[in-house]
Amino acid sequence: MHPAPSMIVFTVLTGLGLGMVALLGLGLGPDYGGTRWLASALALLIGAAGGAASLGHLAHPERAWRGFSQWRSSWLSREAWLFAATLALFALHAALWCLGDLRLRPLGWLVAALALATVYATSKIYHQLRAVPRWSVPPTPALFLALSLAGGWIGVRMCQALAGQGGADGWLALALLAAGGVWIWWQTQAAGARLAAVGTDMGTATGLGRLSRIRLFEPPHLGHNYLLDEMAFRVGRRRAYQLRWLGAGLGLLLPLALVVLSWLLGGWLLVPALLGHVAGVLALRWLFFAEAEHTQALYYGRV
Repeated sequence: MHPAPSMIVFTVLTGLGLGMVALLGLGLGPDYGGTRWLASALALLIGAAGGAASLGHLAHPERAWRGFSQWRSSWLSREAWLFAATLALFALHAALWCLGDLRLRPLGWLVAALALATVYATSKIYHQLRAVPRWSVPPTPALFLALSLAGGWIGVRMCQALAGQGGADGWLALALLAAGGVWIWWQTQAAGARLAAVGTDMGTATGLGRLSRIRLFEPPHLGHNYLLDEMAFRVGRRRAYQLRWLGAGLGLLLPLALVVLSWLLGGWLLVPALLGHVAGVLALRWLFFAEAEHTQALYYGRV
């Protein structure tokens, strides 16, 4: 499918921001002076920027409010409600924490649960689409959650390090980044196995495969159209291979190395670690959309 820049930025930034919100709500990260402000403001700013980016692919952004109306049946609508509730409650939690030096643990746990539920709802928008076999595999929701928490931890610890505060939870970064790598590998393998198991071709798509071997006589349209541009986007295998390694290197391996080095050379290394992680996840998320094969393309002779 065609990788819309707004959707890539939206899923990456909201994942990062909500990961920070979840960890701060659980009580991890800074608990001193101005560092509270820095971490809370950064989490809110990144999350809000991601939410604003989601309007970029809408032809009529002024009608975005209608996305809240189908919460009974639509994961997108549930995501919208959860996202709004998360930011609102986290703003309250941050105000009480930063202004009143009052950290309400139950409120923080609720915020963390809502943040993770929002990331899960985002992943379900894609995971539920059986017409895209590469997305409808079990590791997809876990992949979104793992990358969100990994980026959130780097962001929270970066705020601590910039304020000169140490942290004893460095092992958590290694575990989360390693988990992200495992989920990326598993999602890729599961997607390949799913595509092979589905066995969909022009014969099964038209229902005529039992009669004879089906081939395309001529395409349904003489020129390009919306379906071809959006549903039959193609990415070269070599390019996909390079992007996957680039994403894994920048998004996981480089941050892993910089986190370890930060224990020896200083917390300032977490700044390039976060930037590298965001760049790597952007590449991986572009590939997540670009490699998705929608079964609609079978009617145009695409395999």
